[in-house]
Amino acid sequence: MNDRTVVQQLAEFAEIARLCGVGAELRADAARRVLDVLGNSLAALNTSPAVAVRALVDEWGGRPHATALGLPGRSPQPSAALLGGTLAHAMDFDDTHLPSVLHPSASVVPAALAVAEHRGTSGAALLDAVAVGIEITVRIGMAGYDAALGNSVFFERGLHATAICGAVGAAAAAAMLSGLDAAGIAHAMAIAASMGSGLLEANRTGGTVKRVHCGWAAHGAVVAAGLARTGLTGPPTVLEGRFGLLQAFCGDRTDIGAILAGLGDHWELPGVFFKPYPCNHFTHAGIDAALRLRARGIDPHDIEDLELGAPTAALRTIGFPAAAKAVPESGYHAAFSGPYTVAAALIGGGGLGLFHEDFTDAAARDPERLALAAKVRCVPDPQCDSTFPHQFPAVLTARLRNGHRITERVEVNRGGPGNPLSPQELATKFRLNTASALAAEVADRLSETTFRLATAPNLEPLLQPLRDVRPGRPADHTG
Repeated sequence: MNDRTVVQQLAEFAEIARLCGVGAELRADAARRVLDVLGNSLAALNTSPAVAVRALVDEWGGRPHATALGLPGRSPQPSAALLGGTLAHAMDFDDTHLPSVLHPSASVVPAALAVAEHRGTSGAALLDAVAVGIEITVRIGMAGYDAALGNSVFFERGLHATAICGAVGAAAAAAMLSGLDAAGIAHAMAIAASMGSGLLEANRTGGTVKRVHCGWAAHGAVVAAGLARTGLTGPPTVLEGRFGLLQAFCGDRTDIGAILAGLGDHWELPGVFFKPYPCNHFTHAGIDAALRLRARGIDPHDIEDLELGAPTAALRTIGFPAAAKAVPESGYHAAFSGPYTVAAALIGGGGLGLFHEDFTDAAARDPERLALAAKVRCVPDPQCDSTFPHQFPAVLTARLRNGHRITERVEVNRGGPGNPLSPQELATKFRLNTASALAAEVADRLSETTFRLATAPNLEPLLQPLRDVRPGRPADHTG
């Protein structure tokens, strides 16, 4: 019988990875996460949350330990992590794990980068820590998933699992890079469990605080690892205990076994979805279906009407109220509209299908897109319901003027293991994300540097070009 607590077993898993590495394939996956986070972060330099956090970090000052994007010189590790995590999540373009429906890399990567830079660790050590931090984050998130409910209990209670679980996973990564043993890593995670938080009310009634949640999780993770290194301790039953994280946040509707099931043998990391489009993830399969119709030569002007079928739960976000979704009031609202995103994809957008320029306020007012969006009717689809939230599927049917009906059903989201983005597509996303901050040749060179991190003796080739980045043109969209 195993008498070690859950956090102790997670810490032993992390220590083995610190000492032995996670292997070439998982390191390659972690490198792609680092690239994605950096690209999303550079795209977000001028968002209002980033501007606010950057001003505060600059005001705080402190010892120059780590690169803080958009600021000259360096900042203390917690400050760099706070700004980095805010930037990583500010555009909602960060990766997603299903069915926990959280965004693990946005907290883990900034925390790991801040500690790794200060301690001068190798690229391989960074990637091992990122891989483990993401794995722990999503496994804790899975413990809060209720299959009978078909949703995360965190989410149902208005809690942002991304930040709550991310603080713990990021603390494991930070502790690994700080050279802590299993006992120290366990204490870092247990301390961080008191620091992770996040309420989703801003999604309902406004406010920009949600976009700082991952920054605060990364900040708390770095602080927790530092406190564990200097002697502070945390409760060994911090996850499963009567007053532990899961009981406190989710009550009795938790599955502790999901955290440890197959730990070390089965990795969730490769199944975390990259986002190809900078908009709500529930819209993505509809976009994929629209792009397929476009590739088949369907002319938007020949379309009489469109029916978008999606999971019932997803339609609460992207389909209703129908009138508001057909005419989104801003570029931000367009990113949460099934009708608008389908119309934009059918007409033709940027990037890998749709990109930031498709979600400006001006784009959301485009008469051609709005005319087509008005033809989209959103309906629940039982087949989509059957796989949600393990996938966010959709079915799109176009009725043409000649009476023909053409249907495209997307069961597997683009960007996940069943339909992955290639390294070239991820490099393209990075180049486009960084267009206002980096020259194209610098962006391409950074992509190659990131893909080769596993053999890098230190992080200077990755970080040095980023220290000269300054905020450029305003960013008027967050998805």
